[in-house]
Amino acid sequence: MNRKSATALFVLGMAIVTCSTLAAQAGSSQSAERTGMPPTEVAPVNGGSNDSQTHAVLRIASVEVIRSAHAPYMDIIRVRGLVSSNGWEEAELVPLTRGVPPDGMLQLIMVARPPETASDATGYETVEAIFPLETNHPFKGVNVHGATNAVTVTALPGYSEATAAADDCGKCVGKTLVAKGSSSAGRDVLREDQLPPETRIVRPSEGMMGTTSNPNRLTLILDKDSRIVTAVWE
Repeated sequence: MNRKSATALFVLGMAIVTCSTLAAQAGSSQSAERTGMPPTEVAPVNGGSNDSQTHAVLRIASVEVIRSAHAPYMDIIRVRGLVSSNGWEEAELVPLTRGVPPDGMLQLIMVARPPETASDATGYETVEAIFPLETNHPFKGVNVHGATNAVTVTALPGYSEATAAADDCGKCVGKTLVAKGSSSAGRDVLREDQLPPETRIVRPSEGMMGTTSNPNRLTLILDKDSRIVTAVWE
């Protein structure tokens, strides 16, 4: 399954407008950085072909806002996110806030570029990104969104982290899947309610509706005994 032909889910291209300098700095394949204040306008989603493979990361793990020790003070937002597999690149934080919000909360989304092909479920990977804010910015807190959750810091500087993530299915092949609410347990059993949101479960007699790729959707293929024989992130 090739993601180059998949429908673009997330593209947020925009200029970072500051009182002094327009700047953006790209980091390594595991992180990226944007500098400045959120724009007064947010560009339309699905804007450019060069960004057609950008997706929200699966989950936000933690958000930390660090304040410099010497004047002029600067706040730096550091976010750790979980992605479904290895091979994700160019993680960055993109502002969703237009101008100065009435509640003082800066809204960000963490995005990255997934690998071009479907990936076996081998466990989550961690990516990081930072977002420096202008001196004397107006924000009281920050809320960072992933594909399946969001993490909020209500006072700056500050730190907050998400609750434990769902099973990454890195070792689920060969286990027997049991329905939600079941009390079954054991090394060879995986409960459906332990799986990530929107997991697609395909039994031997079932088709697979739709061809749109989604790197944040786990697909499990079962045999006739409900054993997991394939686990892939699309």
